[in-house]
Amino acid sequence: MNSGWQNWAITIATFLPLAGAVVIAFMPSARDRRIRGLGILVTGGALLAAVAIAAGFDYGAGGGLQFEVDTRWIPVIGARYHVGIDGISMPLYLLTFALSFLCAVYSWRFVPEPGRTKAFIALQLVLETGMAGTFIAFDLMLFFIFWELVLVPMYFLIGIWGSANREYAAIKFFLYTLFGSVFMLLAFLGMYFRSDPHTFDILRLQEFGAAGGFGRTFQLVAFTGVFLGFAIKVPMWPFHTWLPDAHTEAPTVGSVLLAGILLKMGTYGFIRIALPVLPDAARAWAPWIGGLAAIAIVYAALACLAQKDLKRLIAFSSVGHMGFVMLGIATLTPIGINAAIFGMVAHGVITGMLFFCVGSIYDRYHTRMIADLGGGLMQKVPYLGGVFAFVAIASLGLPGLAGFWGEVMALLSSYQPADVLSDNLALFRAFMVAGGVGTILTAGYFLWMLQRVNMGTLPDRWKEAALPDIAPVEWVSWAPLLVAIVALGIFPRLVFGVTDGAVSGLMRLFGG
Repeated sequence: MNSGWQNWAITIATFLPLAGAVVIAFMPSARDRRIRGLGILVTGGALLAAVAIAAGFDYGAGGGLQFEVDTRWIPVIGARYHVGIDGISMPLYLLTFALSFLCAVYSWRFVPEPGRTKAFIALQLVLETGMAGTFIAFDLMLFFIFWELVLVPMYFLIGIWGSANREYAAIKFFLYTLFGSVFMLLAFLGMYFRSDPHTFDILRLQEFGAAGGFGRTFQLVAFTGVFLGFAIKVPMWPFHTWLPDAHTEAPTVGSVLLAGILLKMGTYGFIRIALPVLPDAARAWAPWIGGLAAIAIVYAALACLAQKDLKRLIAFSSVGHMGFVMLGIATLTPIGINAAIFGMVAHGVITGMLFFCVGSIYDRYHTRMIADLGGGLMQKVPYLGGVFAFVAIASLGLPGLAGFWGEVMALLSSYQPADVLSDNLALFRAFMVAGGVGTILTAGYFLWMLQRVNMGTLPDRWKEAALPDIAPVEWVSWAPLLVAIVALGIFPRLVFGVTDGAVSGLMRLFGG
């Protein structure tokens, strides 16, 4: 527990964007530039607050909560305002503020049709508060409210500012995630009523679950509920079908935030709630989760080979990359969980950057179809083509770049899962082989995509077209992500040094 202003530091950082959204709601719509500037100012202030929190964080004690607040909130049901941050939360919390700020910078120039800048920026800010709050909530009701808060702004970002089939994609996204949330809430209520004394506090529930307070049958039923909620958000195969549509139709910043942060809320939920609160059920479910993850890795790679739309290809690649994250989680080992968290951060940085690139390509060519682009991107817009190629190569897992460590460590952990899974050793090694096949296929579809988009002869229809290369505002919003891709690849300890202590403490439940 901290004292003084530090008690409320993460509350200030988390709710500052929401306060900014309220201010923007009362601003005249005609003040377009002022609204965009305020969006940058507010997200920049929240990012600075998050950086200050990271600077004051005691990394030697990353396994415990810091900057913690635990106070009365809804006493009639025992729900408390309990927030804090540890080594598992910190990388994802920082990533949320960084990507939100960069999206605000990108929106200084790029607000998609039909405009409505005021609503567009305000919804981004509300979304930021919901995403950030999910990673610091340590009360199930508070967690659920932050979790649900992201649905409405993302629904409108897709439904109003998306492309041709935006209404269908927005409704599909909303219904899928709401469906999973219903079962998740039922599981939360079950944990509350079965705990003694009744509590929504995640840390107390972890202690109660670790002590065997929840019977095995109850754990299996409750885990089914939280599994549906988290798996749909990841999304795991076969619950993934909403994702390609949502990504394809969303505006650029919507795709960046959806891939970079929202998907991680599901995988974070597994690590923070499902595994430590329901450890017996986690052991029973682990082979099934690993199997679904292995299928997702291979399936997504094959689906990418069949895609004709550049943005849809990147969307399907997310299903495969999140499969590696879930494979690491399924092993119930410190290596696997560390790999999963690293994979979340790396995927957020790399795939967020890929969607930035695809958005900028579409702004210039007004098409995302690979055949219509026709090749020669490096000849027409060499800087954009070079950045796109660099990020695609990072996404396929080239050693020395951010995409490598999470995937290789997930495969390593699946070779030797936790002792409690020793009866399934051969099965997890089969998952490792499937993951290796998926890695090869991933390299294949990214290189084939680059060959068809970046390389080759420039089609005649583009030779005389005025297609500007990367604009200054794009460089400003992209440069931090490009630096992070290299830095995380060369210095993976930037993440592992933060997460390892907290992960090791968590995995003692499984003999790790």
